[in-house]
Amino acid sequence: MIQLKILSGKQAGSVTAARRFPFRIGRAADSELRIEEPGVWDRHFEINFEPGNGFFAAPSGDALLTVNGEPVQRTLLHNGDRIEMGATQLQFWLGETRQHGFRIREWFFWAGVALVTAAQMFLICQFLR
Repeated sequence: MIQLKILSGKQAGSVTAARRFPFRIGRAADSELRIEEPGVWDRHFEINFEPGNGFFAAPSGDALLTVNGEPVQRTLLHNGDRIEMGATQLQFWLGETRQHGFRIREWFFWAGVALVTAAQMFLICQFLR
């Protein structure tokens, strides 16, 4: 999961999480992140995930896209990269990780350890008689 924070424009300060790729950004109604600012095309750019390589941003058609002030056609994104399209700036971040609860697994593990210990104690008592 990634996060895009809008740094300028009407939506400044909002954060959008992307979980499915390709993730399209633009004015179009079917864009995953819809931004209606001057200079933003209907399908301005998209972010794709390539397993083993990372997240890549690429403009659609002849749209102008800059990352950290440099015009790009296709680029690997890194934490903190600033993406500019039209009058809008975004910041790219990897999403926060969620840790799943292991309470049930831990309970079964310790119950198993207690059961094995009790069984060993029983066997030791049987052999010492």
